[in-house]
Amino acid sequence: MKKIALLMAALCTLNLSSKTRLYTVAVPNADGQPVTLSEYKGQVLLIVNTATRCGFTPQYNELEALYEKYAPQGFCILDFPCNQFGAQAPGSNAEIHQFCTANFNIQFPQFGKIDVNGTQASPLFVWLKRKAPFRGFGNSSNGQFMHQMLLKKDPEYAKSPDIKWNFTKFLINRRGKVVARFEPTASIEEIEKALQKLL
Repeated sequence: MKKIALLMAALCTLNLSSKTRLYTVAVPNADGQPVTLSEYKGQVLLIVNTATRCGFTPQYNELEALYEKYAPQGFCILDFPCNQFGAQAPGSNAEIHQFCTANFNIQFPQFGKIDVNGTQASPLFVWLKRKAPFRGFGNSSNGQFMHQMLLKKDPEYAKSPDIKWNFTKFLINRRGKVVARFEPTASIEEIEKALQKLL
C-alpha cells in the first residue's frame, strides 16, 4: 500500500507541470480533509509554511497586516503549518489554529499540517520548489545566521531546492504562476513591493 501511495504521489507531482494544475492539487484543510485550491483561482496568493514556536513566528503579525490591507484587491495568504524544522509546529491542527488566532488574530485561511520536504512532501510544495528553487538567504544578519546554521548541518544545503526553514513564502500571480520565492529572512517590505505589482 505504501508503494502504491508513493507512486500515486509521484504521478500527481508529474501532473503539476502546467501552471493551471495549481488549482487542482489536493491539500488538507484544517479538518484533515483533502480540498483543492480552485476557490483561489484568479487571486494573488502568498503560500507560506509556518510554525508556532519558531523565532520567525512573530511574522504572523506582518502577514495578517498584509492580508488585511490587500485582501479587498484579491489577495489571499494560504498558511500551511509544518513540523519539519526543529519540531517547531507541535500540536493538532485545532491547537495550532487556536494559538494563531489568540496570539496574532489571523484571518487568512489556515490548512492542515503538512510536510514540505521528503518522500511525504505535499505535491503543492513539490511543485512550488520546482518552479522557484532556493537562491540564498541574502546578506542580512538573519540571513547570515541561517546560512551558517544550515552550513554546519549540511555543507551542500544550498544546492537543493528544498524548503530550508519555517516561513518560506511563494508569491503566485492571478494566472497561477509562481513569480517569487521569499526565504524567512526576506523583509515584509520586499514582499509587499512584489505583491503590489501583481494587484
